[in-house]
Amino acid sequence: MVFMEELTGAALLAACSALANPHRLRILGALADGRQYVSHLARLLGMSRPLLHMHLQKLQSAGLVTGSLELSEDGRAVKYFEAVPFALEISPQVVKAALPTLPAPGDHGKETD
Repeated sequence: MVFMEELTGAALLAACSALANPHRLRILGALADGRQYVSHLARLLGMSRPLLHMHLQKLQSAGLVTGSLELSEDGRAVKYFEAVPFALEISPQVVKAALPTLPAPGDHGKETD
């Protein structure tokens, strides 16, 4: 299990940014019961595969989901994603501890939600 209070400032920013989107929260909720393959997840959430992939990339970059490519019985490549167990506790003390490792303003790239 990843404990977010142990992360660097950049990782804390990435996790908060990833979680600050209702689509990504729905994806995490859908993955809470176990891994899903992309096509099924897209149907389940009523989301296009390109949009789903964009959100999964953001979650994966933040370390909140992992993906794996597997071969199905008929030989097709199938991409599965699953949630990474994590605990997030944000308090003034956690933020203070992360301050020395925060990227300088403008160094964390342009965030898109």
